[in-house]
Amino acid sequence: MIDIILVEPEIPANTGNISRTCSVTGARLHLIEPLGFDISDKALKRAGLDYWQFLDVRVYKNLDEYFEINGDENLWLATTKAPLRYDKADLTGDVKLMFGKETAGLPEYLREKYRERCVRIPMKDYTRSLNLSNSVAILCYEALRQQGFPDLCEQGTMAVNEG
Repeated sequence: MIDIILVEPEIPANTGNISRTCSVTGARLHLIEPLGFDISDKALKRAGLDYWQFLDVRVYKNLDEYFEINGDENLWLATTKAPLRYDKADLTGDVKLMFGKETAGLPEYLREKYRERCVRIPMKDYTRSLNLSNSVAILCYEALRQQGFPDLCEQGTMAVNEG
């Protein structure tokens, strides 16, 4: 199981796009409050399209509640400040991928506590960061790749028709 954890997400369209990624991959989505939007926001639902019925989403009052319920086993934190490239992390088995809010990233105390579990997506040094939903998709699919894409359909209809 892949768990995607968003700490205080602010932009409904990003969370909607992430919910769609979670739906098509079978990843579970965890939202840590405060949220920058209402969970019923139209932009959130529009970005997720008709995938909401396939989504396992859980909402927590704060990080303490999240950790109390879920623990921190196999937790990886995505941050532009990380020393380790994401493709060097062992994302096999049940994995938890945590992402910070769009304007500030993850809190420093978390980055320090889990320093050896912080990963980054390589990018040019003059850029700040990728869009949150793109970052989630990259790390989620890297975990799936390392796990052999379990339970995912690997062929489209063209493959069936090529007989």
